Amino acid sequence: MRRRNLVVWRQSGLYDGPRPTRARRIRRRIRIAALLALVTMWPAARAVRVRWRLLVPGVVLTVTGVILRGNPVGSLVLLPGLMLLLSAPLLPGALGPDSARRSELERELAGYTTTRQRFDLGATLDRYPDGVTYELRDILARQDTATAYPRIPGCGRG
Repeated sequence: MRRRNLVVWRQSGLYDGPRPTRARRIRRRIRIAALLALVTMWPAARAVRVRWRLLVPGVVLTVTGVILRGNPVGSLVLLPGLMLLLSAPLLPGALGPDSARRSELERELAGYTTTRQRFDLGATLDRYPDGVTYELRDILARQDTATAYPRIPGCGRG
């Protein structure tokens, strides 16, 4: 007897190879989710350009601590990661081209180091209204405050 209309159904999916194990599928999904999260967070990362120096290690340590939460090493890694993440918003952020102009202005005004040079610059600024020179006066006041107190290594901006 001949068989008619013989149909063979395959359950292997898109490819004919062996199906990956459950752990491999879970790891693959986690990698895909992490990549999607990274691509989604990219615009936010551009907004915090200055703070990335604390955010990147903070995220790495926090994620490592969460993954290793049953291990004693996980607790030791989680706390510094959270501290870095929580301290990142306390740093002043960069505002793009305006901050670049201001930092260039700060570098130029840092050239006025002696008391006589500062006095001459102050006399020049007094000829103009405060509405025009407020940014210069603010930078000079910050520089005077920074040089008035001795710097302690490891504390704040140096």
